[in-house]
Amino acid sequence: MKNKLLIILLLAVFQLGFSQESKYDENLAKSLNADDYGMKQYVFCILKTGSNTTATAEERNTYFKGHMENIQRLAKEGKLVIAGPFGKNDKNYRGVFVFNVSTVEEAKALVDTDPAVVAKIFEYELTPWYCSAALMKVNEIHETIAKTKF
Repeated sequence: MKNKLLIILLLAVFQLGFSQESKYDENLAKSLNADDYGMKQYVFCILKTGSNTTATAEERNTYFKGHMENIQRLAKEGKLVIAGPFGKNDKNYRGVFVFNVSTVEEAKALVDTDPAVVAKIFEYELTPWYCSAALMKVNEIHETIAKTKF
């Protein structure tokens, strides 16, 4: 009797798993440049502590102000998908960018517009990254949940 109940339960669960309707939205997938898996190519950037150790506090403030303005500009242009700082760590990692481009060369041109990078406050590493195309919606959603702007 237990085996029959277990088999019936397993069949019911199996049937439910295959009877759900697809939530696939072709128009949304196309608008995000998603492939058949809902994924797309990005370039991942790790910002690290740079070689400039002689900048004054005033200069650093100017570079960081420009850094934040550059982040906002690239995000508005749809070129920067996410950005954010790392917590204290022993790898000298300072932050991360994910660029909405398909080549490292394109990402290099974008990250080289950052005043803190130009001033060597930050150095960086770039690598291709394959991830969900839904990531493209992060900035749009963030605007609806951020109470304070940078």
